[in-house]
Amino acid sequence: MGSLSSRLYDAFIYKSRWHYITDGLGMTIIITIGALILGLVLGALSAIVKVAAKNTKKGVGLCIADIVVTVYLTVIRGTPTVVQLMIMYFVIWKSGTSLQVAITAFGINSGAYLAEVMRSGIQSVDRGQTEAGRSLGLSYWQTMRKIILPQAFKNVAPAIFNEFITLLKETSVSGYVGIQELTKGGDIIRSLTYDAMPPLLMVALIYLVIVIGLTRILALIERRMAQSDLR
Repeated sequence: MGSLSSRLYDAFIYKSRWHYITDGLGMTIIITIGALILGLVLGALSAIVKVAAKNTKKGVGLCIADIVVTVYLTVIRGTPTVVQLMIMYFVIWKSGTSLQVAITAFGINSGAYLAEVMRSGIQSVDRGQTEAGRSLGLSYWQTMRKIILPQAFKNVAPAIFNEFITLLKETSVSGYVGIQELTKGGDIIRSLTYDAMPPLLMVALIYLVIVIGLTRILALIERRMAQSDLR
C-alpha cells in the first residue's frame, strides 16, 4: 500500500475518477427527489382513502379502493426495499430504464410509509374544519383538497422531511439494478484501484455531510413552524 496521498490520487485524481463520485451523487439526488414526489402522491391518496373509509359511508368504489390500499400498505411495509426494487426491475417492468424503475420502486416504497404519516396529519386537523367545509357546500373530496390537506401537510412537514433523509440513504441499493449512483460510483473506483478505503470513506463522508445539512434544515423548519403557531 502506498502513502495516503498516492492512494487518494489513484482513487480520485488519476484519469478523473472523481467523476464516478460526482456523477453518482447527481443520480442519487435525481432518484431521491423523483421517488419522494411519487411517494407524496401515493401517500396522500392512500391516506385519503383510509380516512374516508373510516369516516364516511362506504360505497362499492370506496370499499374496493380501501382493500387495494390495505394490500398495498401491507405488502410494501412487509418486504425489504431491495427485494421490491429487484422485482420491479426483473419481473414487473422489464422494458423500463433503470432510472425509471428505481424512481418507481422507491416511490412506491416511500408512499406506503408516507401514507401513515399523512393519515395522522389529516386526523390531527380539527374535525370542525371538515364540518365547516361541508356546510359551505363543498363535497367531501373538495373539503379534503382545499381545507384539510394543506393543514395536514403543514402538521407533518417534519416527518415528510425525515422520510426524504431516509429515502436518500435507501437509494444506495440502486446498484443492484445497474444504476451508477453514489455508492456504486465508489464501488467502481474500488474495483479499479483494488483499494476500498478511499472511495468508501468518501461515499460515507458525502452521505454524512448531506444528512447533517438536511437535519439542520429540518431543525430550522421546525423552529419556523413553532414560531408561526405562536402568532
